[in-house]
Amino acid sequence: MSQALSTLINHQIRLAARPVGMPKASDWSHTAEPVAEPAEGGVTLKTLALSLDPAMRGWMNEGKSYIPPVGIGEVMRAGGVGVVVASKSDKYAVGDYVSAGFGVQEYITLAAADFKRAGLVKIDLRAGSLTQWLNVLGMPGMTGYFGLMDVGMPKAGETVVISGAAGAVGQTVGQVAKIKGCRVVGIAGGPAKCEWVVKELGFDACIDYKAGPGAVRAGLKEHCPGGVDIYFDNVGGEILDDVLARINRKARIIICGAISQYNNTTAVQGPKNYLSLLVNRARMEGIVVFDYADRYHLAVAEMAGYLKDGRMKSKEDVVVGLQTFPETLLKLFNGENFGKLVLEVAQG
Repeated sequence: MSQALSTLINHQIRLAARPVGMPKASDWSHTAEPVAEPAEGGVTLKTLALSLDPAMRGWMNEGKSYIPPVGIGEVMRAGGVGVVVASKSDKYAVGDYVSAGFGVQEYITLAAADFKRAGLVKIDLRAGSLTQWLNVLGMPGMTGYFGLMDVGMPKAGETVVISGAAGAVGQTVGQVAKIKGCRVVGIAGGPAKCEWVVKELGFDACIDYKAGPGAVRAGLKEHCPGGVDIYFDNVGGEILDDVLARINRKARIIICGAISQYNNTTAVQGPKNYLSLLVNRARMEGIVVFDYADRYHLAVAEMAGYLKDGRMKSKEDVVVGLQTFPETLLKLFNGENFGKLVLEVAQG
């Protein structure tokens, strides 16, 4: 294996500049270097697929956040799934499938001391496919599950509204909420996504925010006549304000993301209707998935069961080729992806 490694070249995509607004081609550099041998106790992994997530836009910005920014010149941060191609570790064997923070590159060599930081874990392809391990069984699924269950604390009969309903996190939240006995209303862009969310995922209704001015307000009035108990927010902006106008007493607002604001060149627009939290004795709380890392295995086991018995579905939008990363990432911010956006780097 060592001889084979020395002949391999690792193609990488690095952050060349901090984007202003939407990331552009000049914000990235393409590099190549030989694949490194693992040290004693370490492993070399081959990237098979990467998870492309809205959070990546925040990781490119300078400033304090829940995770340090990607440094200029560093390989772009990305979670992924892959296979062990060289091992000097007694924990991982060549051929093991794994999930880890691969970065946007074809290979990564990790020292034993870096396993935890990289989130390196074995994955079981009997529980779900490689792409499902980046979706419902991966970071988006964990975000949706713990955001809903720990922050939202759903009770049967409550009304749950989810923005970005056809995206990676939204599809998990809605399906788990249905399983827990809630009424579920999605918000998504376009008739095709709305139809899929209702017909395939089993949501009770879906509001097309692209249907024209006032569409979300009107849709909430129609589909949430008794108000909103839980709102899982992936978009921020005006839609957050529209939902705040309809929340019930003791409602829970889960702030997962604000994709409508990520590429702003002006200040982030905060909620204008926040006094509704006071009037309704409601709360708004953020969710960062890494806080729940020690419990991922519990959520994976539960949702793998739902996948197996048909109570959950998992849709991925797969784009092929590492070199397509800069333009593929933009699909997230243009609303072009349909399901969890995955970049296929190599065949499994």
